[in-house]
Amino acid sequence: MNTYLFAGGGTAGHVNPLLAVADRLTERSPDDRVIVLGTAEGLESRLVPMRGYELLTIPRLPFPRKPNAAALRFPAAFWRAVKQTEAIIRDRGVDVVLGVGGYASAPAYIAAKRTGTPIVVHEQNAKPGLANRLAAFLTTHVGVTFSNTRLRHARVVGMPLRREVERLDRRASRTEGLAEFGLDPARPVLLVTGGSSGARSINRTVNRSAASIVGAGWQVLHVVGAASDIGPSDLDGYTVLPYCDRMDLAYAASDFVVSRSGAGMVCELTAVGLPSVLVPYPVGNGEQRHNARDVVQAGGAVLVDDQEFDQDWVTFHLLDVLQDRARIADMAVRSGSVGHRDGADRMTELALDAARTATSKRTGSTERTGSTTEERP
Repeated sequence: MNTYLFAGGGTAGHVNPLLAVADRLTERSPDDRVIVLGTAEGLESRLVPMRGYELLTIPRLPFPRKPNAAALRFPAAFWRAVKQTEAIIRDRGVDVVLGVGGYASAPAYIAAKRTGTPIVVHEQNAKPGLANRLAAFLTTHVGVTFSNTRLRHARVVGMPLRREVERLDRRASRTEGLAEFGLDPARPVLLVTGGSSGARSINRTVNRSAASIVGAGWQVLHVVGAASDIGPSDLDGYTVLPYCDRMDLAYAASDFVVSRSGAGMVCELTAVGLPSVLVPYPVGNGEQRHNARDVVQAGGAVLVDDQEFDQDWVTFHLLDVLQDRARIADMAVRSGSVGHRDGADRMTELALDAARTATSKRTGSTERTGSTTEERP
């Protein structure tokens, strides 16, 4: 039996693949145990216990970007988190540390290195984060989602997807999806989402353009995010949801998507073969534009800058696409051509390989030690 410490979280983009690998690992090796290291503030604090895994927390420690009081406090706080994680690794008999990025990953990687524990890394974004760039120098077990990710020892495994998305047959589930959201089977569906937190600019533009989209014969399923100030609408054909727990059924009901290009969203859209307009988040290190590269080059999505996605763009560009059903069908095929549905299996195999390697090394070391002892006079 092996014990795995999964580290990372913060957003759905980190937590969902973490849980997908944890589920697949325990399915394939029921005697193995998974515990999760995260923070009390991240989304993992809710989702991990809900899935039945034990969550251990360390302080949320953003890497300082400027010289200030927080930067002065950071080194001591970081090493306290490393020591805390080392204690967890030793006390729980952790055999492998698997990190997915996020605040808890960096202390876990350092603690694993200091305790001689094998490290496995999964990088969701095309542009790697700092913690995973560090970890790639500490291990050869590095899985990435996108072919254009530049990371040491990287091998493409795809995104570990939720089981319900991984197995989704959109055509077979369409009727259920339409019924779930009270949609009209006679009209095509445009799904709009900015991710778990919503996207203010996308929300504002689509909300103001809803009448013209509906007037073009479409209906809109708009997931605005729990923090959005956009409420329910009286416009027939425009459905507003603060959050969606059944994105698989939303995909099944939909014919086209407008969304941010977070790694998880891009991978789910390509896995199920949905065409889209992708609007990268304009803040950060530009990873969302890189995430969209493969599907845009394949012709399965259209990329538009956040500042350009306004009512005029909807009128003169989005509506043109929505009125061309042959183009939408072609984009759907092209989107599906770059998708992966087996990311959870590939990442699980990487974790099992790390565990086997560690076991082999331990066994070999024990045998060599025993042999040396027997030969002593």
